Amino acid sequence: MKPHILLNSQLLTYNKLKPSILISYAHFSSTPIPIIDHLHAETLHPNASTDSPLVITHQSLLDSIQSSQWHLIKHLAPNLSPSLISATLLSLHKKSDLALQFVTHIGFKGLDIKTKCLAVAVVSRSPSPKSTLHLLKQTIESRVAGVKDVFHELAITRDRLGTKSSIVFDMLIRACCELKRGDDAFECFDMMKEKGVVPKIETFNAMLSLFLKLNQTETVWVLYAEMFRLKIKSTVYTFNIMINVLCKEGKLKKAKDFIGSMENLGVKPNVVTYNTVIHGYCSRGRVEGARMVLDIMKNRGVEPDSYTYGSLISGMCKGGKLEEASGILEKMKEIGLLPTAVTYNTLIDGYCNKGDLVKAFGYRDEMVRRAILPTVSTYNLLIHALFLEGKMDEADGMIKDMGDSGIVPDSITYNILINGYCRCGNAKKAFNLHDEMISKGIQPTLVTYTSLIYVLSKRNRMKAADDLFEKIIREGASPDLIMFNALIDGHCANGNLDRAFALLKEMDKRNIVPDEVTYNTLMQGRCREGKVEEARELLKEMKRRGIRPDHISYNTLISGYSKRGDINDAFTVRDEMLSIGFNPTLLTYNALIQGLCKNQQGDLAEELLKEMVSKGITPDDSTYFSLIEGIGKVDDSSEASDS
Repeated sequence: MKPHILLNSQLLTYNKLKPSILISYAHFSSTPIPIIDHLHAETLHPNASTDSPLVITHQSLLDSIQSSQWHLIKHLAPNLSPSLISATLLSLHKKSDLALQFVTHIGFKGLDIKTKCLAVAVVSRSPSPKSTLHLLKQTIESRVAGVKDVFHELAITRDRLGTKSSIVFDMLIRACCELKRGDDAFECFDMMKEKGVVPKIETFNAMLSLFLKLNQTETVWVLYAEMFRLKIKSTVYTFNIMINVLCKEGKLKKAKDFIGSMENLGVKPNVVTYNTVIHGYCSRGRVEGARMVLDIMKNRGVEPDSYTYGSLISGMCKGGKLEEASGILEKMKEIGLLPTAVTYNTLIDGYCNKGDLVKAFGYRDEMVRRAILPTVSTYNLLIHALFLEGKMDEADGMIKDMGDSGIVPDSITYNILINGYCRCGNAKKAFNLHDEMISKGIQPTLVTYTSLIYVLSKRNRMKAADDLFEKIIREGASPDLIMFNALIDGHCANGNLDRAFALLKEMDKRNIVPDEVTYNTLMQGRCREGKVEEARELLKEMKRRGIRPDHISYNTLISGYSKRGDINDAFTVRDEMLSIGFNPTLLTYNALIQGLCKNQQGDLAEELLKEMVSKGITPDDSTYFSLIEGIGKVDDSSEASDS
């Protein structure tokens, strides 16, 4: 029988061929090869005729793979049966590169779980783990089976191939780790132990790293203990992870001592080891401790890098030691280390917080001179500082500069802009920016909406604020404490106390715990109504709920009683304030002086003035205005009695 020529493969379908039929398929190799394969033969037949079938066999498929006829294989893929694919993969078990190309061209995603796992096992023989990890992640994400089922199928395949290697199990755990599926990774680890298979150190490191990133430090220690039990030798990478865990837990001395433990076990600490401890100290504001570790690092012959100095600069900036931080930057440049954009941003942030915009912009300019591109964070820091200084035009100029530099604003940029215009009371500009944000595909955040609710409240547009609040809830967002506080403040300021207290109840329903800001706002609302006793009950409620009152809480009551003329009650609250360790502030004295003057007790008011000055509190215009007004009332009273 002559081999049939395939004229239009799109018209072909496959059926199982009976073992007795022997046929060759010319297009599976460069020359016609007669093939007899009783076990893995499949037929192709044109729709027009069923008596002269065309056949694809196991061998002919292998021939096509080995001759790289991938276009043909890809075309025929939809009709290849799982049994033929599996047989082909088994034949390619020593040629992992061809097996990978084969499953890629026939469509790995479309395979059933058994075939997928066989493909993974065959490809895992490749020297590089990249392809195996990619296939395993596709398998897990496809959800054709749970991770537990994938593990069992891999175990069956492993036995079928007769290999003792545990690489497929290790790779499965690493794939789970890369997908941040900690529970699945741990379950696979337990199943490995049940089979008496010990994971490789790289697998342990992947799990330790994942649980560290997930802040599940207890699980990290459990795994580390298992390593000891299984007598797995730690690498420098393992030790670096554990030192990072100790730093996150605030156990800085133990982290530093861990370096000695490494050396005792014959593992030499590297620059990452020391940088981790230095960063741990700096992140907690303990720069001197970081300097000590830096000295140890140098004495052991490990050279600091840009990250080392960047951590020190960050720690110094957090501690307000900006000049020292600037000095470290200069030292970096002297020894030839290139600062990163993050390092410059840290200094820019520090000087912006200090209000020294000249220095902050100077570092931005230095970045540009050194060909270090400012990032979106650089611009965000500077724009925010400009808004705080009320330099709106300059802030707008920075936005234009961002666009000219090709830097795309992010949600933080828009939130800064919206918040800035809201603080200025420019609701129209703020809402226009909100619309622009959405048009650019940037999703508004709770910060965005809180700013908008704030500006509506300040403009007495409480219905619009409530409508926006309800819209946020309808869209599935969950309001947070700050948003509730902004809305409650607006209603209290506008005299809508019933609505404000209704919002407090809604907070309780949503399990959002109010804070001192919430209660201070409500107390101020009650005091505006002259209901100071009800405000005092709110203070007691705060304490019952475990919320600690602050200066504002007590000053609100003192001011409320003073304005009402109940000066004795005002002093009682002052004494309560002193008894719990709060010192009177300018607001305290101003409220008491105002109350005394209102009651025509000018002599006592003047005594309080002397007391506040002796305590280093500088009187302001409000203080003197109250005293002058009080003296005037005394004079008026005297004149009336004389007449």
